[in-house]
Amino acid sequence: MIGVFQAKKKDGSVYFRSSVTYKGKHISLGSSTEEAAAAAMYETAKEVLDSGCTVYEYEPYTALPFKKFVTLVNFRESGIYIHNPILLHKSYFSYFLNPDTELKFDMEDLFYYSGHAIMKRGRHLFVSTYGMQENLMERYGIQAFAVPGKDYVFLNGDNTDFRYSNIRVINRYSGIKQVKEGRDTVYQARIHLKGDWKIGSFPSETLAAVAYNKALDEAKKRGLKPRSAFIYVDELNARQYAELYSRITLPEKYMDHLSAYEIKQRS
Repeated sequence: MIGVFQAKKKDGSVYFRSSVTYKGKHISLGSSTEEAAAAAMYETAKEVLDSGCTVYEYEPYTALPFKKFVTLVNFRESGIYIHNPILLHKSYFSYFLNPDTELKFDMEDLFYYSGHAIMKRGRHLFVSTYGMQENLMERYGIQAFAVPGKDYVFLNGDNTDFRYSNIRVINRYSGIKQVKEGRDTVYQARIHLKGDWKIGSFPSETLAAVAYNKALDEAKKRGLKPRSAFIYVDELNARQYAELYSRITLPEKYMDHLSAYEIKQRS
């Protein structure tokens, strides 16, 4: 049968593989234990490649897995074969998780998502990198703990649109929050260490992050074991970081709290 090939598994059981050739490229469509199902995949693939259907018209072509359907439509339209369910547009691309979920990305992310499959568990999107699960939101500066509308916003209201111009991150770091103090917008650094402590209000998120790290440093010097992690401030080199660090004076009440704990531990 054209486009269908019989094969055997290691246990000797027979199954049928389906594939199609288009524009000189051999494309695997999938496999089935039933020859008729494998044949249906081939015939459906031919229909998709010979028609003008769009990715939004999947219902007549369900003999094909949806992700393979998207791949074929994109190859037919763009001439570029991409293994993952990606559809290229003029200035961006779509990644389809299923017929009802279309994610949008800038073209600069195409290489990454061509080689990394996006998965979803509950409300969480992630990719697998070297056996590790990487939260997709964190790729765009949105931390796992972030609250939509408070820590970040999708400017056009579409939370499936991950184009950089559509994402505004308000609070990038744990322990740092953008707030209004009078007419000024400042960044508050707070640390939870046997109580909630305000480290200070700062004119920039970067300075607040350095202050947060200094507060953690001082706590660890006195034997405390904060659960909080240090903030990696990637926009500063070592010299710039050290200059800011040396300029920061931590609140007296916080330092007294640390000293009291240190004395208590020694007694």
